[in-house]
Amino acid sequence: MIKDNAQGWEHLVKLGLLFPNVMHEEREEDLAKNKPRNKWIEVPVAEFITSSEIEKQAGEMEIYLRGSEGLYWKKGIVIKGVVIRAKN
Repeated sequence: MIKDNAQGWEHLVKLGLLFPNVMHEEREEDLAKNKPRNKWIEVPVAEFITSSEIEKQAGEMEIYLRGSEGLYWKKGIVIKGVVIRAKN
């Protein structure tokens, strides 16, 4: 949720997923453009495919959100949780 008093979100942020084998998926998102304020929204981070090879790569995954341009301070975002679900 982006609060009414949010600041700094007019600059792109990077959303990503870091896998145990050091691979990562990353994309940029504009959280200010056309996003409602004070309402819960879903923001997709990444897509990945599981396989029988996944057991060889077992470990922790990291999900991150960070600024992509300069050192602009940001405030006013609430993250309720993270959901991992099947696409189909």
